[in-house]
Amino acid sequence: MLYDEQAVRANIRNREGRRVYYLGKGDQLTSDARDYLRRERIEILPGSQARPERYRLLSGGFVEEKPEHMTHLNAEILVPKTHPRIRFRGKMDTLEAELILCQQIPGAPEGALGEILDFARKILRCDVLEEPLGQDTLCGLTQAEQRKRSHMPQDSYGQPHFMPQAADGSVIAGLNRVRCFARSAELEAVEAFSDREGNLIREDIPKALNRMSSMLYLLMIQEKGKL
Repeated sequence: MLYDEQAVRANIRNREGRRVYYLGKGDQLTSDARDYLRRERIEILPGSQARPERYRLLSGGFVEEKPEHMTHLNAEILVPKTHPRIRFRGKMDTLEAELILCQQIPGAPEGALGEILDFARKILRCDVLEEPLGQDTLCGLTQAEQRKRSHMPQDSYGQPHFMPQAADGSVIAGLNRVRCFARSAELEAVEAFSDREGNLIREDIPKALNRMSSMLYLLMIQEKGKL
């Protein structure tokens, strides 16, 4: 099978603190995929090395075979598929699918949605690899600029806050639907990254999803201003 850069980005793994990519026997990479791995200094390892001899559980125990009701929290640890971080990843998967569907709506801001899709995939990758997120701008706006425009959209776009309606058309309806999925993923992230007392043990991912939903609202504002 031939894997392109997008497929490679989605399958980077963490092995003993370094990023690696497992390439199966007979599989090949496009030139863009190889350039990406070389640029990011990600080591290519044989796919045969991907499966550990045994799997570690959160409880500290081990199993020889991966049970069907469990999945990988990271390269070394198995957890039930009901684990909060696995549920969060499922929400992110759905969010990515909704962003792609929204891009298909005639007249939708495809470029901005593509950047938000890349941001969603970065969020998911940073969860899996347990890396800091660190992104300054989204759709050309810093966090401070985005917050200001979200609070007072009329000053920047000449369009005040509004409640979407069917008469606003399919683009605004699609953007609002994706915004709701982003909010749902944010709530799932808060649960996934909170301790038993409800304190966030990782703030960057919930904040990033809050920022994403806010950016989608600004896209709705811009589209409303065109009507």
